[in-house]
Amino acid sequence: MTQDRLVPDGAQTSFRTYALGVLVVVYTFNFIDRQILSILMEAIKLDLGLSDTQLGLLSGFAFALFYATLGIPIARWGDRHNRRNLIALALAVWSAMTAISGLALNFWHLLLARIGVGVGEAGCSPPAHSMISDYYPPERRASALGIYSLGIPLGILFGFTAGGWINEFFGWRTAFFVVGIPGLLLALVVRFTVREPRRGLSEGREDTGPMPSAMETFAFLWRKRTFRHMAFGGALTAFVGYGLAGWAPVFFIRVHGMPTGELGTWLGLIFGIPGAIGIAWGGFLADRLGARDKRWYLWIAAIALAGIVPPTLAMYFLPNPYWALTLMIVPVLFGNFYQATTFSQTQGLVELRMRAVAAAVLLFILNIIGLGLGPFAVGFFTDLLSGRFGDESVRYALAICTLVELWAAYHYWVAGKHLAGDLAYQPSS
Repeated sequence: MTQDRLVPDGAQTSFRTYALGVLVVVYTFNFIDRQILSILMEAIKLDLGLSDTQLGLLSGFAFALFYATLGIPIARWGDRHNRRNLIALALAVWSAMTAISGLALNFWHLLLARIGVGVGEAGCSPPAHSMISDYYPPERRASALGIYSLGIPLGILFGFTAGGWINEFFGWRTAFFVVGIPGLLLALVVRFTVREPRRGLSEGREDTGPMPSAMETFAFLWRKRTFRHMAFGGALTAFVGYGLAGWAPVFFIRVHGMPTGELGTWLGLIFGIPGAIGIAWGGFLADRLGARDKRWYLWIAAIALAGIVPPTLAMYFLPNPYWALTLMIVPVLFGNFYQATTFSQTQGLVELRMRAVAAAVLLFILNIIGLGLGPFAVGFFTDLLSGRFGDESVRYALAICTLVELWAAYHYWVAGKHLAGDLAYQPSS
């Protein structure tokens, strides 16, 4: 009898609930430190004399390349060793590098600091997804991963709000210091209070198989049509989402003349509250509808993504900034429907010792295309169109990228058709 089976059910529920709560806080810090650059970009541009393309590189590809690439070898380590310790170390690294960003004197200094943040954050989500999959059974996993993903809107909320007001009163450098340093203390909380779960605990399975290589895991996933379409659909969705999150502050500052403090509060509340509702609601609906027909695990995302294109386009061309901010609630809420179910179904498609690497493979695809190219594409189109439209060019750049959501919706619809046959583990009813 294993140690986990000797723990009373109530105690198991308590430690997994506590662990999930701590991981949500960790993921919140992950996105605070990642996203705070967006609200500070205009101030950094003026101070360091950067172009929009350089800003796009800093907020996108410079971070995403190392975050996504290193995520796979780090996740392989997590599939072999203690995942909790890995998360604690990663949190300490990216928090320190965020604080160091405030010391940058030029583009190259800030580039190196953002690369450091990306290296640290590569060790967060893959092992966290693996741990949560061992805490929660398949029928509750999308909801649990949806709760974990609440760290995204919560991090954006605090990053935009704190960054906007700190920049307005104390400058952009102080903002990096203030949000970076507390993460070092949280790393100690993770290391000494979170319990590492036994692999396969939630499903009553024993981890007896060999440790597959990263390439074996990738090949295993790539043979499944569900994963190919789902991963590419998620990457295209992230392309639009990261472009919006990264350039919305610039759009409202340049086109509507809003100050960073007020704007950061608005964007923080919009990305935080509707964003959180969208992630949680999307996971809940996926679990509810998918229990009846597995295709709906992914079809719910397809419908949501196709439906947000018209209101998103309208948002960019409204003359009143407050009406535009209000309409932004629609794409933020429904644009997050894909997250929980995408991460959950990826975990269900693979074997136990593949889970952290499988999450890293998914995040690699999402972040190279989404985070790496999304903000960069908006910056590129903004520079390209600036000769004709001036400060208004950011409006047209964001509108062009929004159309990619229709392409993403198609892939989620196709992925849903293949899901039932591709699942690696399906408990008997």
